[in-house]
Amino acid sequence: MKLPIQDNKFLFLLSSVTIVIILEILSIIGLHIPMPYAPVVFAAFIIGIGHEVLLNGIKAIFKLKFSSINLLMTIAVVAAFYLGEYPEAAVVIVLYVLGERLENIGLENSKSALDQLVNIAPKTAFVKSKNKNVAVNKVAVGTIIQVKPGEMIPLDGKIISGATTVDEAAITGEPIPKDKRPGDILFAGTLNKDSFVEMETTTLSIDTTFAKIIRLTFEAAASRSDTQKFIQRFSQFYTPTIIAMAVLVFAIPVFILHLDFDLWLKQAITLLVIACPCALVISTPVAMYAAIGNASAKGALVKGGRYLEAMAQIKAIALDKTRTITYGTPIVSDVFPLNGSSRKQLLACTAGTELFSEHPLAQAIVTASRAEGFEPHKAEAFKSIMGKGATARCLICEDATVFVGKLEFIREYHEVSEEAEKIVAQLASQGKTSVLVSFGQGVAGIIGLTDEIKPDSIAAVKQLQALNIDLIILTGDSEKAAHYVANTIGIKKVYGGLLPENKSDKMATLLKEYGSVAMVGDGINDAPALALSTVGIAMGAAGSDTAIETANIALMNDKLSLIPFLIRLSKKTLLRIKTNTIGAIAVKLIFIALAFLGYSNLVFAIAADVGVTLVVILLSLNLMKFENK
Repeated sequence: MKLPIQDNKFLFLLSSVTIVIILEILSIIGLHIPMPYAPVVFAAFIIGIGHEVLLNGIKAIFKLKFSSINLLMTIAVVAAFYLGEYPEAAVVIVLYVLGERLENIGLENSKSALDQLVNIAPKTAFVKSKNKNVAVNKVAVGTIIQVKPGEMIPLDGKIISGATTVDEAAITGEPIPKDKRPGDILFAGTLNKDSFVEMETTTLSIDTTFAKIIRLTFEAAASRSDTQKFIQRFSQFYTPTIIAMAVLVFAIPVFILHLDFDLWLKQAITLLVIACPCALVISTPVAMYAAIGNASAKGALVKGGRYLEAMAQIKAIALDKTRTITYGTPIVSDVFPLNGSSRKQLLACTAGTELFSEHPLAQAIVTASRAEGFEPHKAEAFKSIMGKGATARCLICEDATVFVGKLEFIREYHEVSEEAEKIVAQLASQGKTSVLVSFGQGVAGIIGLTDEIKPDSIAAVKQLQALNIDLIILTGDSEKAAHYVANTIGIKKVYGGLLPENKSDKMATLLKEYGSVAMVGDGINDAPALALSTVGIAMGAAGSDTAIETANIALMNDKLSLIPFLIRLSKKTLLRIKTNTIGAIAVKLIFIALAFLGYSNLVFAIAADVGVTLVVILLSLNLMKFENK
C-alpha cells in the first residue's frame, strides 16, 4: 500500500502513535509520568489527535445517534480517563484515528487509477486558425487542431493530414500502439507517439469518449454494490446493539452481582472499542474501488459495484455474432478458379472491376488480390446492378466484359455449370457468401467470403466454458452463418435471423431458464437485449455513444477475453470481501467473549482492531494486481 510519507499531518500522526505506544509500554513495566502531569500530557494527545472524533461523538449524543462509531470511541476514551487509565485512553484515540486515516489511504489508493484518468486529460488544444493553445472547453466541433509527437490528443476527431502511432491504452487498455493515417479516428486522452498530425474535432470536450469514461467510472465508484449496502445497513443496527451489550457487561456484574466497579467498567470499554465495525465497513468499498480500477485499466468500464458483483452469479452469456465474435468485415476465405482460369487472373480481373465499388464485399476482394501480390487489372465502363452485381470492361484480359455478382445474376447472362452450383451450395452451408465471376463464357470462378472470427473469441469461449458458463449465440445473421461460426468456436446453442425485438424475447426466455444471464453485443441493434439482461456488456465501445450509455459494462476494445477475466475478478472480489468480513467478525467475537468473562485487555483490543483494519485494506488493495490469466 502506498503511504503518503510526504504528508506532514500523517507523519505527525505516526509520531504521536509511536510516542503514545512507548509511554503505554513504559506504563506497563511500571514507569509512569508523575502526577499531576500525566493527565495533562495524555489529554494533549487525546485532544490534539482525536478532537474531530470527540466532537462528532458529542454531537451524536445530543442527536441520540447511537449508530455512530465516533460515539463508541468518545464513551471509551472518557470512561478510560475516568478510571485513570490515561495511557490507554490516549492509545484508544490515536490508534482509532490512525485506523481511520489508513481507511482513507486505502480508498485513495484504490481510486488512484480513476484519478490518473483526470490528471492525464489535456486542458488545452493548439488551434491552427488562431495559432495558439485554447482551452479544450472553448474548442468547437469542426475545428482544425495540431498535435505534436509526445503530446496527448486533446479532443476526439479524425486525422486530416499526417500519419503517426497512437497509444490508446487510456481508452482501450491495449498496450500496443496503433498506426493512424488520414481519415482514422483519434480519441482524447490518447498519446501521439511519433509524428506531427492535424486533426478535425468531431465532439465537444464534455462529449469525448475519454470524458464519458471519466464521468461513468467515478459514477461507478460512487454506486454501491448490494454487499456494501447490506454491510452499511448491518453496521447501523450493529453499533447500538454493541452499546447495549456494553451496558449489560457493566451493569449486571456491578449492580446485580456487586462485583468490582472499575474492573467491569474497563471490560465494557474494551468491548466498545473492539466492536467498532471499522474493518467491516471499509472492506467492501476498498475492494470494489480496487477491482473497478483494475478493470478500467484493462479497458473494461464497469458502471457500478453491483454489476461487477453480478458477474460472479452469471450462469449463461448470450453473444451477438457480428462485431462481437467476428470482426464484422468480410474477408476472402475461398477462391475457386474454373474453366481454365488461374487464381491470379480470377482475383486480379475481379478486383479491377470491384475497384469501382464501395461495397464491403468488393473491397474485400480488392484487398485479397493485392495481399497475394496481384495488382487489380485496369477496367472501364463500370456498371452496377443494384442488389445483383456489376459489369466492367477489362483492359488487360482478352475477354472484354467481366460479370461479377450473385448466382442468379450470372445465370441471367451465362450458363452455370453443375460444378459451380455445388460450390455455391457448399459455401452457403458454411454460412459464406459466394461471388461468381464470368469473363463472357460460363463461370470463370467463384470467390467465397466470410466474416472473419476473432482469434480472441475462440480463446474467450474456451475460458468461459471452463468456468461452466453456458454460451448462446443470438444474431440477426442467417441460421447457416450463425451455425458455421458456432461450430467453429464450439458453441452449441444458436439462434439466427433475429430482429432486435426477437433478441429481447429470447433474452426473457433465457432469464427464466438460467436466472442470471449476461448479454454481449455492439450496443446498437442489441440495445433491447442488453437492457433486459442481468448484465449488459458492449463490445468495442470506444467511440460508440450508444454502447457506453446502454450497457452496464463497456469493453473499450474488442477483447471478448475480458469477460472471463471480469467473472474471475468478480468472484475474487466477493471472496475477498467475505474473507475480510469473517476475519474481522472472528477477532471481534474473541474479544467480546473475553470482555464478558472479564479477561479482555484494552490495549490489545485496540491493536487487534487496527491490525484487522490494516490487513483488510491491504488484502482489498491487492485486487488491483489481479491479472487476466
